Amino acid sequence: MLGALLEKQVTVPASYPLSLNGLRTACNQTTSRDPLTEYSEDELRAVTLRLQERHLVRLVRDHGGRTVKYAQRLVETLGLDDPSRALLTVLLLRGPQAAGELKARTERLHPFTDRVTVEAQLATMAATEPPLVQELEKQPGQHDTRWIHLLGPVSLPPVPLTAVDVLAEGPEARDARVLASYAQVASAYSTNISGELDEKPFDRWWLGRLAELAAGEPVADVGCGTGHLTAYLKSLGARALGFDLSPAMIEQARLDHPGVRFEVADLRTLPKPGDGWAVLLAHYALVHTAPSELTDALARLGRVVRPGGWLSLATHVGHEVRHVEDWFGHSVDLHFVFHDPAGVRAAVTAAGLEVVEWYVRGPIAGVEAETERIYVLARRPATHNGGAA
Repeated sequence: MLGALLEKQVTVPASYPLSLNGLRTACNQTTSRDPLTEYSEDELRAVTLRLQERHLVRLVRDHGGRTVKYAQRLVETLGLDDPSRALLTVLLLRGPQAAGELKARTERLHPFTDRVTVEAQLATMAATEPPLVQELEKQPGQHDTRWIHLLGPVSLPPVPLTAVDVLAEGPEARDARVLASYAQVASAYSTNISGELDEKPFDRWWLGRLAELAAGEPVADVGCGTGHLTAYLKSLGARALGFDLSPAMIEQARLDHPGVRFEVADLRTLPKPGDGWAVLLAHYALVHTAPSELTDALARLGRVVRPGGWLSLATHVGHEVRHVEDWFGHSVDLHFVFHDPAGVRAAVTAAGLEVVEWYVRGPIAGVEAETERIYVLARRPATHNGGAA
């Protein structure tokens, strides 16, 4: 019902506010809209009473008229801007939808430039407290993820429960397991991973862009592992340095790429050259990081990026934690944490960085694990008049 009121207020202002009969006509869609609906006047009266109690609908009586009409208060109660209002209207009317569908269906309400703009607005709405929308897990047969409003009871597909709390024994114990595991696999990791970029055109394109953005200024590859990304950036002319928490991985990186500089360092206390790194990569550096740690980790990385500089983040997406005990033929004790795409983007924003663009891509069969990954390009605001923009 709220969706019908929001839509009519913008598209047919002459008929707004709506009488009960007009509201019933606006709500009931028997042929042209999915889902199809057929509400009685008694049902609508009951709903309007509940919405009045929540300060989401008000009664309006025309001057001298007898007919009671209904107007929405959702916009003023929630303080919605036009883009948020348009998206919520269509989500209320039509249920879960992909960003491309939302762009097409909000044209009369608010003209979004492109799908990326829609996705950015949805991410902002998902990061509010309480959140207004939620991104759903992609279902079999779907090309894109779908979004749903959170203004009332909604039917959500089951989300796999995270069975493992990676911080149950504290971050120090988690870090110790990570270090011990990577010490076991360093050589085998290099053998299996070092040539993967040959099969990853998107990643090569992405790294090429980062090298261009650096424009000859220092680049940090955080969580570099055995250094194949650092070396590739170096081959493109970037002044790239690799950092990893694991001494064993850094030792292997130095063996594999003797012309590239690698250092042992914790991403939480990364060194800062001059006014900061021009570009900082954190590709799969946060795969063992709990969701509760994500914003703080990104904020720490953002602080060592120079004003106007760039941060590139890549990680697995989903709602699970995978425990690995055998990796490349070695015994390990690792938990790989998947992160919600909207949560990743919200964490980047909460860390004080501006999301410029982002992509989610599927796995490359036979080359990498069968997971989806998100790539986010963010920028640290430039400094103006001695303060952060």
